[in-house]
Amino acid sequence: MVSARTESRHPIGWLTVGAKHVASALISIVTVVAVSACGHTVVAGRALSARFDPQRVSGLAVSDGPSGPRSDGPAPTGRVVNTDDGSFDRLALLAVNDVESFWKMQYPKSFGEQLKPVSRLVSSDGDELTGYTLCGSPEGNAMYCTIDNSIGWDRSQETGLVPPALPFFGAIGVAGVFAHEYGHAIQFQTGLPIRTATLMKEQQADCYAGVYMRWVADGDSTRFVVSTGDGLNHLLAGLLALRDRQSGSDDPDVFLQQHGTGLDRVSAFQLGFEQGAHACSLIDRAEIDRRRGDLPHNLFDPRSTNSDMPIDQKTLATLGEELEKILQPAKPPALTIGGASCSGGRPAGIAAYCPDTNTVAIDLPALQQIGTPADEHSHRLLQGDNTAISLIASRYVLAIEHERELPLDTPQAAMRTACLTGVTQRVMAQPISLPSGQGLTLGAGDLDEAVAGLLTNGTVASDVNDTPLPAGFTRIAAFRIGILGTADDCFRRF
Repeated sequence: MVSARTESRHPIGWLTVGAKHVASALISIVTVVAVSACGHTVVAGRALSARFDPQRVSGLAVSDGPSGPRSDGPAPTGRVVNTDDGSFDRLALLAVNDVESFWKMQYPKSFGEQLKPVSRLVSSDGDELTGYTLCGSPEGNAMYCTIDNSIGWDRSQETGLVPPALPFFGAIGVAGVFAHEYGHAIQFQTGLPIRTATLMKEQQADCYAGVYMRWVADGDSTRFVVSTGDGLNHLLAGLLALRDRQSGSDDPDVFLQQHGTGLDRVSAFQLGFEQGAHACSLIDRAEIDRRRGDLPHNLFDPRSTNSDMPIDQKTLATLGEELEKILQPAKPPALTIGGASCSGGRPAGIAAYCPDTNTVAIDLPALQQIGTPADEHSHRLLQGDNTAISLIASRYVLAIEHERELPLDTPQAAMRTACLTGVTQRVMAQPISLPSGQGLTLGAGDLDEAVAGLLTNGTVASDVNDTPLPAGFTRIAAFRIGILGTADDCFRRF
């Protein structure tokens, strides 16, 4: 996101938030996962009311228990070509065993025929695997090969995708990776043409991974468990790390090989988790466009570039002017700098809305910290200027809720706040004419910065007391409703 005059606008840069409600390990995890070429995750179908229960995740109770292999689960079975029989290859084999068990049961129900399992599993130690696969080496990655119906992976600590991430991302992340790769096998068995655009293939595979992960979250897997709070947060953070990066290149292959933004990949995962395999099979360009709503195309173009703007008093003044124009409060709240605290012993944070004085109190150094650009290269989950800007917008929208005499200290208020913040983000994706001649316009990558903040500190989806919704999955779902809708939609739903 970038500050600009009406005659010369620039996109907003990448914003970041420090890990407050998610373990700092998540940040490092995401860093390593970002090396992957493919995304991995999906969602299963549930009623709309269950989806937006602030205390649940698509109808499931929020839990922060263990995520990974069951202590009482079966040992891995089957053969891996070129294996060293080490701990990672055994974990990878266990994950494939589990994903395959799920699809052997689910595929006939969803598609009316028996599953044709993957024919071969191939492990590499950074070598080229001559003679083992017709698709080339999976060096530095995990991959599905359509030619010989195989899944291969690089197990090395030096060049591999997942082994270095294990201490941070956890074993459940490995299951997510192979659920995505097996998703490619599913899509080609269902008849998806090989020449289908990469974006659609990757979004489908993310979605099919979500279908599998819902089965695990339901407690039906004999090999793995995943918690709906911290466990799913780590999986969603991994998807963010696997997003397309802004390249600034005119190379057409950059566009043709796109996998999707972080928001694309998370939403595809959620689609599968909530609606099941049939919804994944329907993903095409039109379906992806529906999930993107009426947002400008440049927000999703990996060839787009972006730059960050400083989080300072001038930026905040422009933001206040812009939010006033978007939300049109009867009494606009004042933005005050000098500490995020209100009277009456309210807890302090990065920013706070104070109903008694109708002010948004801001701790500027703390806000600048989460708005400083960072990503996986610095062992942090993505953050940037829009991480900070979306957070301030979330405190501002509480003033609109207060005007309507709505309760501000409930989980429902946190859902409503995330939704209304999404509305402000959607409007800010287009240039807005302001009396000052200044303005803030979202650019490529900015929405992913906001989504990252929803996982790492959750303030955007918190109530007036800075109490966030317990599950990152639900925070993002509420935020996406606002991105695709209007303020009236948020008030009607929440």
